[in-house]
Amino acid sequence: MKVVAAYLLALLGGNTTPSAEDLKNILASVGADADDDKIELLLSEVKGKDITELIASGREKLASVPSGGGGVAVAAAAGGGGGAAPAAAAETKKEEKVEEKEESDDDMGFSLFD
Repeated sequence: MKVVAAYLLALLGGNTTPSAEDLKNILASVGADADDDKIELLLSEVKGKDITELIASGREKLASVPSGGGGVAVAAAAGGGGGAAPAAAAETKKEEKVEEKEESDDDMGFSLFD
């Protein structure tokens, strides 16, 4: 990741074709080690390609990757019928109201105003 970050920093700095030496200098400026193999691999993969197209392609690929517990809740709401979703929403509202009461404690638990 640090090699990719250095490459993107070089591009943002106006260097349209960063070299391995440019990336090493960027990494050295923050005290990071430069791995020649990773730098060469990155440069060979991005050679002649537009960075905005690469980023767009990467976003499309990441969009299809599951990202944790969100899929379970969606599947439960979709499979549970019409009654499950409103009940969950009501539960969430009740929880929010309880939290607000706890936060509105004026003396912050020190019993200063008793």
